[in-house]
Amino acid sequence: MNTPRNSVVLDACGVTDVGCVRQNNEDAFLVRSDLPLFLVADGVGGAAAGEIASRLFCESCAHEFASFLEWSTDYSALLRRSFTNANRAILEYTRDHPETKGMACTAEVLTFVGNDYYLGHVGDSRAYLIRNRQITQITKDHSFVQEQLDLGLIDQEEAKTHWLRNAIYKAVGQTEDLDIDIVTGRVMSGDLFLLCSDGLSDMLDNGNILKILATPIGLDMRVQSLIDEAKRNGGRDNVTAVVCEIDKITLSQGLTGLAKRLIGVTN
Repeated sequence: MNTPRNSVVLDACGVTDVGCVRQNNEDAFLVRSDLPLFLVADGVGGAAAGEIASRLFCESCAHEFASFLEWSTDYSALLRRSFTNANRAILEYTRDHPETKGMACTAEVLTFVGNDYYLGHVGDSRAYLIRNRQITQITKDHSFVQEQLDLGLIDQEEAKTHWLRNAIYKAVGQTEDLDIDIVTGRVMSGDLFLLCSDGLSDMLDNGNILKILATPIGLDMRVQSLIDEAKRNGGRDNVTAVVCEIDKITLSQGLTGLAKRLIGVTN
């Protein structure tokens, strides 16, 4: 999807796939260059309707971004409000539909303002920055295994096969109070940002991701290649990726092209 002339994003693309094992897709994503809003949500809860949680998250965030006043400059607050209101929407849905108790989602939400990026993160979905042929994970998993890594109790190789590697301690829709991570930084020409569910990061290491995204083909083909490679490696979970490619820095201030209506949710 091409973006407005005054946006830093040259191109953006998202793909989701049910994978090779699961029967339904609980992931969702949004590519809304008009807002600009890019997100990945991974439903938690299985039979408790994780796909509803991820859909509600997308809808709520799109509404917040579409309603955002352009004269405001507090984009960290916009991210926090987006997560908070999505958290409330999921909890309210659960109260109205008790059969969905336990549903929640992990999420990555990315926006660009001037020559800066703002990222909100909850759970074990991930965001990566690819710059100058190097890949950096810019989020930290809210997971049991990550805590064990931080404490030095296991190493990276043990983490890959740990029996609790999918156990998370934070998700949207889990509790009334939600604390989110905010990551900000400057963008550079040629940067690539990857948002993905753990169905992709569990199947591909950083080297494979970097190799695929550095391939000189269209962005949509590179994103599809990430999905295909994750499935070739087992595809044990739903697989979702959103990639944003940064143009030359001819920047504007503030959110541009604010939409006054929702275009929809892709899930």
